[in-house]
Amino acid sequence: MACLSTWTFPLFLLRITTTFSQATWRSIAGSSWSPNPAVYHTEDNYEWSTWFNVDHPGGKGDYEKLNVIRYYYQDRVCERPRALEARTTEWIPARNTGERVHADPLVGFWCINDEQPTGKNCSNYAVRFLCARGMGQQNYKEILQEFNLCAVFVECGSGKGPCPSFIVVQNIEIYFLSIQTSLLVLKKEYGLSGQTGVSVLLSVMKKQHSIDLEAVDPNIAEAKLWRPGHAMARLVHCVMGQVNDECDGCMCRDHTVLGSVRSAGGLPAPGAAVLRAGARPKLLTVTDHNGHFQIPGLCADGNTTLMIKLKNHAPHQVTVPASVERTTVLLLNLERAKKLYVLKNPESKARREGQTAAFCCKIDGTPGPIQYEWFHNGSLLDRSHFQYAETLVLRNLSLDSVGEYYCRASNENGAIKSKPATLTVTGQNAPSCNPEPDSHLIRLPHDCFQNQTNSFYFNVRRCPTTTCTGKLENGIRCKDSVSYCCGISKMEERELTCQGYQLPIMVVTQCGCKTCVETKAIIRGRAVAADTGEPMRFGHIYMDGVRLSRTGYKGTFSIQVPANTERLVLTFVDNMQKFVNTTKVLAFNPKGGAVFHEIKLLRKKPAVTISSRNINTLELGEIEGHDPIAEIEIPPNAFYKENGEVFVGNVKASVTFLDPRDVSTVAAAQSDLNFVDEEGDTLPLRTYGMFSVDFTDEVGGESLNVGEVKVHLDAAQVKMPEHLNSMKLWSLNPETGLWEEEGHFHAEKKQRGKREERTFLIGNMEIRERRLFNLDVPENRRCYVKVRAFRSERFMPSEQIEGVVMTLINMEPTPGFSTNPRAWGRFDSVITGPNGACLPAFCDEQKADAYSAYVMANLGGEELEAVASSPKLNPNTIGVPQPYLNKLNYRRTDHDDSRIKKTAFSMNVAKPRSNVAEEANGPVYPFDKLKECEEAPFTAAHFRFSRVEVDGYDYNTVPFNEDDPMSWTEDYLSWWPKPLEYRACYIKVKLNSAHELNVRSRNMGGTHPKTVGQLYGIRDTRSIRDMEQSTVSSVCLEFKCSGMLYDQDRVDRTLVKVMPQGSCKRDSVNSLLQEYLVNHLPLAVNNDTNEFTMLAPLDPLGHNYGIYTVTDQDPRTAKEIALGRCFDGTSDGTSRVMKSNEGVALTFTCGDKEVTRQSMFQQIQNSLGQATAGSARQGRGNRRQRGGSTAPRSSSRRSARNSYTSSQTLGGYFKN
Repeated sequence: MACLSTWTFPLFLLRITTTFSQATWRSIAGSSWSPNPAVYHTEDNYEWSTWFNVDHPGGKGDYEKLNVIRYYYQDRVCERPRALEARTTEWIPARNTGERVHADPLVGFWCINDEQPTGKNCSNYAVRFLCARGMGQQNYKEILQEFNLCAVFVECGSGKGPCPSFIVVQNIEIYFLSIQTSLLVLKKEYGLSGQTGVSVLLSVMKKQHSIDLEAVDPNIAEAKLWRPGHAMARLVHCVMGQVNDECDGCMCRDHTVLGSVRSAGGLPAPGAAVLRAGARPKLLTVTDHNGHFQIPGLCADGNTTLMIKLKNHAPHQVTVPASVERTTVLLLNLERAKKLYVLKNPESKARREGQTAAFCCKIDGTPGPIQYEWFHNGSLLDRSHFQYAETLVLRNLSLDSVGEYYCRASNENGAIKSKPATLTVTGQNAPSCNPEPDSHLIRLPHDCFQNQTNSFYFNVRRCPTTTCTGKLENGIRCKDSVSYCCGISKMEERELTCQGYQLPIMVVTQCGCKTCVETKAIIRGRAVAADTGEPMRFGHIYMDGVRLSRTGYKGTFSIQVPANTERLVLTFVDNMQKFVNTTKVLAFNPKGGAVFHEIKLLRKKPAVTISSRNINTLELGEIEGHDPIAEIEIPPNAFYKENGEVFVGNVKASVTFLDPRDVSTVAAAQSDLNFVDEEGDTLPLRTYGMFSVDFTDEVGGESLNVGEVKVHLDAAQVKMPEHLNSMKLWSLNPETGLWEEEGHFHAEKKQRGKREERTFLIGNMEIRERRLFNLDVPENRRCYVKVRAFRSERFMPSEQIEGVVMTLINMEPTPGFSTNPRAWGRFDSVITGPNGACLPAFCDEQKADAYSAYVMANLGGEELEAVASSPKLNPNTIGVPQPYLNKLNYRRTDHDDSRIKKTAFSMNVAKPRSNVAEEANGPVYPFDKLKECEEAPFTAAHFRFSRVEVDGYDYNTVPFNEDDPMSWTEDYLSWWPKPLEYRACYIKVKLNSAHELNVRSRNMGGTHPKTVGQLYGIRDTRSIRDMEQSTVSSVCLEFKCSGMLYDQDRVDRTLVKVMPQGSCKRDSVNSLLQEYLVNHLPLAVNNDTNEFTMLAPLDPLGHNYGIYTVTDQDPRTAKEIALGRCFDGTSDGTSRVMKSNEGVALTFTCGDKEVTRQSMFQQIQNSLGQATAGSARQGRGNRRQRGGSTAPRSSSRRSARNSYTSSQTLGGYFKN
C-alpha cells in the first residue's frame, strides 16, 4: 500500500482503437470480412508515414506486418498507428483491386493467395501508417488534452514508480498511476461527489498479470461501481522490463519471441492469430505463409500467456517461459477443434401438478459451449425467469407445462440442439396410468380352436408401455433415481377347452404404475468384406477412441451398449490392413434387447508408388466403362511427416473410393451421412462419393500428411443442377460419426483432349489426421416413411415385431428428376419399436418420381419379406390405400422377375400434398410431422414386412413379449423366471421318416410345490429334412429350463414331454443323457414309447448330451445362439444348416403314412373373433404380478432351404 500512497502524480493514458481494427479481428476469428474505406484523419495532430514494402506476393501471399516494418525501420513508424492505407506497386488502392485483403493498423496488412479467384494471386502491396505528429513513442499529454484532462508524464515500472491501473469513464479508457490523486481529478472534471477513497468508484479485476490487490488494500477488492460498466481498475506488475505504452502489459525491448505454428497433422498454419491471452485478448500478430511469427518486445518473465487461434482448430494457450536470453523460440502444434456434440439428451419426465421437474443436457466440444438456451414446444424460454444453464428446473408444474423441451448450446464455432424430452403432467388425484388394459390377441395352439369365437385367437389384454408418475424422492435430479412405467397390477387365470385338454391362460384385468424393469441394450453382428464376405478376423472395435471390443474368427462381435449412450458410433479397425477403417452409427433399442447388424467393409485398394517431387493425380471412380467422378491432384513437395518436416522421397499411396453409381456399395458406406448446421440442427447429406486415403513412406512406413490437395469433380456427374452450387468437401469425425465441412468448390472449365471442354468443380483440402472424405451436398427436401414388421402375413397389431433394422436407400435422380435405378445418394436405418418405424427419406411434392427408394428389413440376420406387388396390387395387404398407392409406384423386388428375392420393395417418395385428403394419413409424412408419424394409429397407412412363415409355435401360460421387458410378470408360471438373465434350452431330436413332422414339447412344473403339474407353456416345431438323407429329418426343440423360479427361493425341475406328431416310436436316448437323468433323481416315468418324458437337467450339459443351453441378457439372443449350436451339433459353433447326425439326444422312427389330421402349419383359419371363451376363476394367492403382456413370438430357425445367405452386393440382396 505504501507504493500507492507515496506516488502522488496522476498519469492518464488514452487508448485509441479504430473500428478498422475490430472489423479485421472478426475476419481473423473466422467470419468473412471485406475492407471498407477508412475515414482517415488529416488534422494537424497526425501525419502519414512513408510507404513500406517488405514482402512480395510469392508463396502464400503478401504480408506487410507492422512488427516486421518496425524491426527494419524502427522509429520511422509509430508503435500504435491510428490508421493504415494500402496500395499496389502500380498505385491502385487496395479497395479498388477486387481482391480479398485483411488490415489492422496495429498488426499490418496481408493478402492470401488461396482466398483469391482461381488462377489469380495477390498483387504486390505497399502500406503506410497514420501516426500522431512528432510523437516518437506517443505524446500522452497532447492526447489527453483533447479530452480536457490534466496529466503529468511519468515513467512507471521497473523501479520507476508504481505500476499503472486504469478506469473507464464514459466508455473512454483512461490510465493513471496514483489512484487517490486520479480520483480527485475525476471528481473535479466530472463532478463526482462522495469520498475520495478507492472504495467509491472502482471494481477490481484480479487477473491478467495483476498482483494480489487484496494484499495491497482490502478496500480495492470490496470496491463498488460508480456507474455499471463504466468503472474498473486493474493493477499491472512487471517483474521484468517495463509497462508498455498501453499500460496493459509488460515490454522488454531487447527480447523477441519467435514462433512456429503447425495445424492438426503437423502442416504449417498460415494466417493463425497470435493474441495475448486474458479477459480481453489482444491481437499481437498473425503467422506468415510458413506458419511463423515474430513478436519483438514481449517479455520472457514466465507470466505472459499467448493464445493461438486458427479456423477449425481449438484455441491453444502457451506461457512464454522465463528466460534471460534475447530470443525465445516457441514450437506450437494445434489440435482440430471439436464441434459441439450432445453427450446426454434431456430425459422425458412424468409429474403431477405442483411438482418439480429438471431437464439436463450435457454438451461437449473444444472450445466448450458458452451459452445454453432452452425451448418449450419450439418457443425460447426466458432466461431471466428460469435462470437456466445446462439444467432447466421447472417448479410448480401445471397442465400448461406439458410438451417437448430441448436445449441449444452454442459457442463461437456453431451450435447444437439436443433431442426433445417430453413432460407429462397429470392432476393431483388423476391416475397416471389408464387402469383399463388395451386389447391384445394371441394365437392359440393348433388344437385349441374356439368355437364360441370361431377363432384361433384369444384376447389376453395388455398395459401400454408408457412412463407414469410414481413416488418421487426429494431433490432435483437430471435422471430420476427410480423410473416408473405402466404395468400389470392385476391378472386373472382362465381355462380354455382344447382338443382333449384344458389350457390355462392368464389375462390382464387392471393396469397401474410400477417400477420399470431395468434393461440393457446389446449390439450383435459380424464384420465382413463387402465384395467376398471374408470376415474381418480379430479386428478392433473402438468407441470414442477407446477400444471397446474385438471381432472373432468369423468376424462376429457382441457389445453391450454403455449406459447413457445416445448415439452409438463404432469404428472397426482391421489389424491385417486388408480393409478400410470403417465408422458406423448403429441403431439400437434404448428399451433394451439385442439388435443384429452386418458391417460391410471396403477392401483397401492396392498401393501405388508415387514421387513426392512430382505432380500426382489419383482418379476417383470404380465403374468400368465410365469416366471417374473426380480426381485428386497433389502438387510437388506437398507431403509432410508427423513432426511437420517436408517429406522427400517415394510414397505408397492407396486411395479407396466408394462409388455411389454402383448400388452394391451402399452397405459399405461410412457413418450415417448427417451434419450439424450453424443453428444446431442435424441435417442430411446426399453423397456423390466417399474416399479413404492412406499415404506412407515407402521405406520407413511412416504415415504422411498432405497439404495443398485439389479435388477436381466432374460436373457432368452431378445429376441435379442445383447441387453444383452447394457441393462441399467433408471429412468424417470418427468420434461423433458426423461429417464436418472441409471446403467449398468453385466451377472451372478445362480442356480434355483436343476438342472436348468440360466443367469441373475445384475444391481445396488438406489431408491430416482424418483420412475419410466425402463429396456431398446438403438436401432439404425431406420426409418420413412409415413401415411396420410382423411375425406373419396375418399383419395383426399384436404380431408386430420390435428390434427390426429397417433400412431405406435413396436412389439418385437424373436430370429432369427421373430416377436413375443404378445409383444411390443416401441411406438410413431405424429400429422398429412397438409402433413400427419412421424412416427419413428425400422426397418431392411437385414430381412424384423425383426421388425413389428401396426399403429392406432385417431381424437377427434374417431378411424379412415385403408384401407382394404382383400379379396385382392388393392395397389392403400392402397397407396403403389407392390412389396414393399407385402414385408411390410400390414394387417388390421380384415384381418383374420371380428369381429375385422378395426381401425389399421400391417406391417413389412422393411428398403428400396438404390439400389432398387421401395423402394426409401416411405412409409418407412431411419432415415436420415426425411425431405424427411415430404416433400414427395402426389404421393409418403404412408399408409392411413379415417374417418368412416358420414351422414353429410358442405358447406361454403367462404371456410375455420378448421385445418388451415391461411385459415380464412376477409369476411362478413365467417361462423366463428372471429378467435380464434369460436362459434358453433346446433338445435335438432326430426322426427317421420320409416326411417332415411336427414335434411338441409340453412343459409343466415338476418338483416345485407351487407349480407341480401346472403348465408353463407349449412349443411346436417342424422338423427339417436332411440335405443328404431323404428319409431323415431333425428338429431343435425348445423346452423350459430347470432352475430357480421368480422368487429365487427353490429350484424346479421342469417336467418336459417330447411328443412327435403321428405314429412314431422312440428308438434311442443319448446314453450320456440317460446316465445323467438316472444319477439325478427323481426319474420321470417313461412307459409310453411314442414320446419321451424327463425332469429337465439343472446343469448346462452340452452337445455330447444333445442338450443346448445358453444364458444371455436378451431372450432372443439366447435362443439364437442356442439354436445355432443345436443346428451345428456342437457346444461352441453355429450353423444355419441342420446337421442331423451331430449332437442328437433322442431318435424316433415314424411310420410311412403321414398323419391326415391338420397340423398347426396347415391351419389357415385366421378369424379375429372376440375372446369370449373361457371361464374366470380366482387367481392363485401365491402369485404376484408386475409388468405387461404381449404375444409370444417364435424363435425357431428357418429350414436350410430358406436360410439366409450373406449378400455380396445390394443387388445380391434381391437375388436368390
